[in-house]
Amino acid sequence: MLIKEYRIPMPMSVEEYRIAQLYMIQKKSREESCGEGSGVEILENRPYQDGPGGTGQYTRKVYHIGKHIPSWFCSILPQNALRVEEESWNAYPYTRTRYTCPFVEKFSIDIETYYKPDTGDQGDEEDALFSVRLSSPDPIDIVKDYIAPHEYLVEEDPRLYRSLKTGRGPLSEDWIQEIQRNPSQSAVMSAYKLCKVEFRYWGMQSKIERFIHDVGLRRVMVRAHRQAWCWQDEWFGLTMEDIRQLELETQLTSLTCQTKSSRVSSSIQM
Repeated sequence: MLIKEYRIPMPMSVEEYRIAQLYMIQKKSREESCGEGSGVEILENRPYQDGPGGTGQYTRKVYHIGKHIPSWFCSILPQNALRVEEESWNAYPYTRTRYTCPFVEKFSIDIETYYKPDTGDQGDEEDALFSVRLSSPDPIDIVKDYIAPHEYLVEEDPRLYRSLKTGRGPLSEDWIQEIQRNPSQSAVMSAYKLCKVEFRYWGMQSKIERFIHDVGLRRVMVRAHRQAWCWQDEWFGLTMEDIRQLELETQLTSLTCQTKSSRVSSSIQM
């Protein structure tokens, strides 16, 4: 198992980030819910007590990843190889998310996150957040970190984006240092993420676990947090009641698309 800690400062409050995060989850789920051989099934979405982080919201999803894999490759894989299962426990400002794949029994990704009102520079006090202590956390900067050319979008560049609703932005190269010098002038928070990747297959474990961290998790986190900032005119002003309504609509959309997909498959077989 390869364990890394990432720290991601964001120029918004902890509560704003909560709305941004939940909005983005629903937006991406709705966009990916329909499509032949792909989509998201929301199997459970309910409150829980006495779970990870105490009391929160539990969600279980299945991601059908067919459209993200070449068709010739899909044809030689068993059906359960194209499924990724996600369990999440949201007890904000603590969350935990776990990913597994039924076809790859010895593979899992487990992500614990704490959200704090700082710039990601907590010292010894931060060590108490996680049961595992790591010597060198990996900081992520939404302005400076690398974005692959094929993923770059002008409208998702924090160095160019300015919010019409809040007037915030664009961000300078030294935005973190600017907030540290004048902490009372701007809202700020950081996501402290402990990511555990396990791929227990002899001869491949170390290489695959490093690949998932560096090419998978880190790349996704950089882009997702850039989007959270640059999509703020979409989520700013939403309430938790609005978010719960979006969750309900997403779940209904998912069920509708899955029903249509099943009917199409049945007619083809006939």
